[in-house]
Amino acid sequence: MKIIREAVAGTLESSDVMVRIAPLNPPEIDLQIHSSVDKQFGEAIRYSVLALLEQYRVTGVQLIIDDKGALDCVLQARLETALLRACDEKILPWRASL
Repeated sequence: MKIIREAVAGTLESSDVMVRIAPLNPPEIDLQIHSSVDKQFGEAIRYSVLALLEQYRVTGVQLIIDDKGALDCVLQARLETALLRACDEKILPWRASL
């Protein structure tokens, strides 16, 4: 999946997360995470984001995550929304439920 424009999804409200995404050249991943629960869940947030980027084969992206204690399902939904808004795809290839 190729990121072609900047996009935002989510809010800065409690229990939510704001995901900002932008294209980056060269094709690498610049991930910045700011979280109110970083000490407890920082590694889990990083793992979840990187796993989703790998699943959709995303490279060449700058990703800024501002987390206010969102559940993992909220984080993934916001990230998928930002990805869809930032690429030229009309729909995401949805994965099977785990």
